[in-house]
Amino acid sequence: MSSSSVLYDLPGPKARLRNRILGVVSIAAILALIAFVIYKFDQTGQFEARRWEQFQYAAVQRELLNGLLATLKAAAVATVLALLFGAFFASARLSDKWAFRAPATFVVELFRAIPLLILIFFGYYVPLQYGWPIDKFWALVIGLTLYNGSVLAEIFRAGINAVPYGQTEGAYAVGLRKNQVLRLILLPQAFRAMLPAIVSQLVVLLKDTALGFIITYPELLFAGKQIGGRLAFGLPYVPTYLIVAAIYISICGLLSVLAWWLQKRLTRLPRSAAKPLPSTQTDGGTGATQLV
Repeated sequence: MSSSSVLYDLPGPKARLRNRILGVVSIAAILALIAFVIYKFDQTGQFEARRWEQFQYAAVQRELLNGLLATLKAAAVATVLALLFGAFFASARLSDKWAFRAPATFVVELFRAIPLLILIFFGYYVPLQYGWPIDKFWALVIGLTLYNGSVLAEIFRAGINAVPYGQTEGAYAVGLRKNQVLRLILLPQAFRAMLPAIVSQLVVLLKDTALGFIITYPELLFAGKQIGGRLAFGLPYVPTYLIVAAIYISICGLLSVLAWWLQKRLTRLPRSAAKPLPSTQTDGGTGATQLV
């Protein structure tokens, strides 16, 4: 029996026909919705040349580029810190000692439960109230690190726990310590399974940088608002946000392609097998051991 038919019965002829019909109807509905949105944009003049002509100017292109660079900078720093945060607290949650496991569980569950927007507000406005202003960049990065790092900690912990327990028992049987078991046995196997979830969370982190708009951090969405609010070009908010959305989709698509390529490459890595030891036999006359 194939693995695809273990959890459910394979669809019969009527079910396959019904699924095809539902698929065609769904695609038609999506295309109709897209056509309706384009029609409404056209009716409201969103495709007029006046609303798009400012994007040919180098100054506007530099504004978008600066916003994109600010977004990538915040995302890159927050990604590194979130991965370190997640690895540290995942290790603490996997500890056998209650003194490490309980505080780590509290921290992870706390920051997973708090909305990211509140963390960004807290990181920026609370120090400001006490006369210790913090840079908008670091307020955004701290909020992204705490929230996404907590989610990554759960991804790491779940991925390691998903490795069959026999691997751990075998490693302990040959004399490895717990940190060696985690580093040499569990992590290499869990990483391949965790990679799609890790990349998905990093894509979320990249998109969450747009929340820096709330504290006026000059990221891509904030730059788009500045460009779209120009009355001389007919307040081109829709064209500007369409371009910003296309940039976000392109970057997230590149990240997904990179993750797919990396996962394929990891699955194709050759697995080296230990060479069998040569057999031995003992010479009955001399008692010497000879290799065969």
